[in-house]
Amino acid sequence: MSIFRNRPLFVALVALPAFAGPAAADSCGDLADKVVTETKAEIGERIDDFVRFKAGTDMTLSLSCGGSYPSSVGAQVKGEAAPDDFFEIFGKAGHAVTGVAADLLKEAARKARADAETRRHSNVPAGGVLVTCSFSKSDKGALTMCAAIEQADRS
Repeated sequence: MSIFRNRPLFVALVALPAFAGPAAADSCGDLADKVVTETKAEIGERIDDFVRFKAGTDMTLSLSCGGSYPSSVGAQVKGEAAPDDFFEIFGKAGHAVTGVAADLLKEAARKARADAETRRHSNVPAGGVLVTCSFSKSDKGALTMCAAIEQADRS
């Protein structure tokens, strides 16, 4: 008995993964495209549910696509003080992913970053999004990392 006997079913089952894979990647691809449009960052590394961007000399962005779960976008910058464009780009990237106003996210990141200098890590809620920042120093230098994390499950 051949598996090809019911050929339409066989073709449908073989073709299904081809359609399921790109559809799942498209939602992350759409978010990545929005981040590029808003920030003018360049896509670097990309895997199914994660994208890393170059957003300047010492700055990178990262996108974690949650599918039906919350997504997040982060910004990382080396140096003792985070430059103004760090917060500007972070706000735009956060807006692209969460829909929350860029200015609101930018100000939340400024506050969280300032608090992180004394506590190493700080969280600030902003428009239904959690903005979290950390600041660390090591023999390799200082590093600021901030993220805008969606708070609701989209399923």
